Amino acid sequence: MKHLSWQRLLVSLAAFFLAFSVWAIPGESFANAAAPIAYDNPDLLPKTQTSVIDLAKSLTSVQEEALVKDLDNFQAETGWKLRVLTQFDRTPGRAVKGYWNLDDKSVLLVEDLRGGNILNFNVGDEVYKLMPRSFWIELQTRFGNLYFVREHGEDQAIVESLESIKTCLRQGGCRVVPGLPREQWILTLITSIVGGVVCGFAAQPRKEGQIVAWQWALIFSPLWGILFIAFGIGPVISRTSDWLPLFRNVAGFLIGALVAYLSPLIAQSSASET
Repeated sequence: MKHLSWQRLLVSLAAFFLAFSVWAIPGESFANAAAPIAYDNPDLLPKTQTSVIDLAKSLTSVQEEALVKDLDNFQAETGWKLRVLTQFDRTPGRAVKGYWNLDDKSVLLVEDLRGGNILNFNVGDEVYKLMPRSFWIELQTRFGNLYFVREHGEDQAIVESLESIKTCLRQGGCRVVPGLPREQWILTLITSIVGGVVCGFAAQPRKEGQIVAWQWALIFSPLWGILFIAFGIGPVISRTSDWLPLFRNVAGFLIGALVAYLSPLIAQSSASET
C-alpha cells in the first residue's frame, strides 16, 4: 500500500511539473517575443523620414513614391500633416508617434489587413474641430469595408480616403464624407419613393367631390417628410452638388405619390373590366 501511495504521489508530481512547464515556459517566451511587435517596435521604422510606411505592401513602389510626394506637398501648402501606415503581422506600434512627431494637426491613416474593416484613423484635436467623429466613422465604413476593398483594392481604399480628407481640410471642414456612392444613392431613392407612397395614400379623397385630402396629407407630413426630406434629399445635397441624383429622387417621390393617389381608380377600373 505504501508503495502504491508513493507511486501515485510521484506520478501526480510529475504530471503537475509537466503541466506547469508547458503552461509557463512557452507562454513567457511568446509574451516576450510578441510584446515588442504589438506594442512598440521602432526597428521597423525607416532610417530616413517618409510620409508612408508600407509594411503590408499594399502599394506599388510607383504609388508609394507618388503618394509621399503628394502628402509632402499638401503639408507644405496647408500645414496639415497626413501620414500612412500599412501593417499586417508586424507593426511599429506607438513608435510612429515620435517618428512622425504627430501633433494636433496630424492625421494618421492605419491600414491593418487583419481586421474586418482595414482602415483606422488617429486624428489630432485640431482636425476633430473640423471633422467630427461621425465623419471618420463614415469614412471608415465607406472605404475600409471588405466589399470596397474586394472591388477596388487596398491601394484605392487608402487613396480615396486621403482624397476625402484633403478635400475637407482645404474647404475648412466637413460634417459628412464628400461624394455619393451608388449604394447610398439607391437607399435615398427608395426612401423618397416610400415617402411619396405615404403622401399619396394620405392625400386620397375621402369625401364626395373632394379632389385632394390636404388635411390628411398634412397630418401624415412628419412621416413622409422625414422619409423624403431627411433621408431622401438631405444625404444627397450634403454630399454632392450633382443635380441628377436630386432630380431622380424628386421624380421618385412624385411617381410614388401619384401611383398611391390613383390606386383606388386603378382598382375600380380593373374590377369593372372583370
